[in-house]
Amino acid sequence: MRQLFRTGVLVVALGGIFAGAPQDQAQAQAQDRVRIGVLNDQSGVFSTYQGIGSVISAQMAVEDYGGKAAGKVVDVITADHQNKTDVGVGIARRWYDTESIDAIFDLPNSAIALAVANMSEQKNKVFIGSGAGTALLTGEKCTPNTVHWTYDTYAYGRGLGKAVVAQGGKKWFFLTADYAFGHDLEKQAMEGVKASGGEVLGAVRHPLGTADYASFLLQAQASGADIVGVANAGDDTITSIKQAAEFGLTQKQKLVGLILGMNGIPALGLKAAQGAQIMNPFYWDLNDGTRAFAKRFAERHPQKNYPNDMQAGVYASVLHYLKAVDKVGGAADGKAVVSAMKAMPTDDPLFGKGTIRADGRKIHPLFLLEVKKPDESTSKWDLLKVVATIPGDQAFRPESDGNCPLVKR
Repeated sequence: MRQLFRTGVLVVALGGIFAGAPQDQAQAQAQDRVRIGVLNDQSGVFSTYQGIGSVISAQMAVEDYGGKAAGKVVDVITADHQNKTDVGVGIARRWYDTESIDAIFDLPNSAIALAVANMSEQKNKVFIGSGAGTALLTGEKCTPNTVHWTYDTYAYGRGLGKAVVAQGGKKWFFLTADYAFGHDLEKQAMEGVKASGGEVLGAVRHPLGTADYASFLLQAQASGADIVGVANAGDDTITSIKQAAEFGLTQKQKLVGLILGMNGIPALGLKAAQGAQIMNPFYWDLNDGTRAFAKRFAERHPQKNYPNDMQAGVYASVLHYLKAVDKVGGAADGKAVVSAMKAMPTDDPLFGKGTIRADGRKIHPLFLLEVKKPDESTSKWDLLKVVATIPGDQAFRPESDGNCPLVKR
């Protein structure tokens, strides 16, 4: 048994259909609706960073849009892919084949995201990645049914690589999560470092969800690097950075968390994290619109957490998707819906005005943010300050460099 969220209502579904209804009746009911699924990690290393927060964001977007698109009630359902590719792909296939899901959102874990993007094209559905990071989604693996909304490994890896080299961090060693996302993040950061005149001395890769980083940190320490680039995400980032500090690595080497999200900073503590710089396209305290959203979000969140960029990306992308469904007149033709999303300028209270390119890349500014000192913070989530703004056309990979087959040459 799993939970199915309909706007403002909690409905229980059994075996993939509405409980108590014959299958043909359930399918008929589903066809009279627009159905979106939030697929992410709800029990593992990314659960704090997406999890229930992304589901809440999707629900809020549907409610704020009025609960309907193209005259049909909008349903939001969710599932936990457990960071297992076979589980995630199996859920997506069932959603598309038997549960009339029109679009899948969020999807942290790039290996699963790439597989679901391919499946979405085959079945003419819609995939909108917010938690997914790999830049392949708008590069060689782009599809006419995919939109990549919040961030990607190119923007974060290259951006921070260049910024840290410019500050004097010339020699790098990478501690990298051993799956598609980590490999891609490492690659982008390496290229950013080299392009800026830095040197990469080596790298070591660790399994997802590693508990003991001692052997990996020994290799980083022995490398002689100035900078240890931490190319992982979620709880892996927090655990590895904590153990590095305990290990004494930070006495002679500087750690750079390439995906150090806001949600991880309270666990590290401002004393340990102060001065660290991260890149993000969203922070809750940017303006009145982001602050109002954060307050509403926190009221609904079980732990009263504030939203991060990926959860904000789910909200904004669901809003834009529903606008496109209205424009097309329905959700059945996924390629047509994504085409409409690209044709319309984006505009929402969290990311402001933007565009979606032909390769599916959503364009918006990125902010270089710095972790505040303990005496600068006035509350639990008052963590960051804006150091610089990078325009969207400079933050993301040039469309001509991605090798996306959708881009005319």
